[in-house]
Amino acid sequence: MKTILSEVFVSLVLVIFLILLLNPFSLLMPSPMEMIIILGFALAFIIFVGFFWKEKVADERESLHRYIAGRIAYFTGVTLLTVGIIIQSLQHSLDKWLVISLTGMVIGKIIGLFYGRFKH
Repeated sequence: MKTILSEVFVSLVLVIFLILLLNPFSLLMPSPMEMIIILGFALAFIIFVGFFWKEKVADERESLHRYIAGRIAYFTGVTLLTVGIIIQSLQHSLDKWLVISLTGMVIGKIIGLFYGRFKH
């Protein structure tokens, strides 16, 4: 339970930094403040990745929960990026990073499938 709470806390910190990077309060952030937020985001992301990298599965039920969470996260990411690509294409201002991110997710999924088949 302690590990789950730590993962949720780090995930929330990561989301907070992402929201702050969007400047939701329409405040023009001075450069030093923006750099601090970017640094905080980078550190939170490194910790976030560390949790999932060292994550060990104890039983089949936990493995299933991890699998389901991964599928939902992937589906959510692909859906949001696809909607972003469609909306920005209709506005004639497609950001290349949306396409690069979606391509990276799809390629990562394919690599993960091959890795899973050959490793396990």
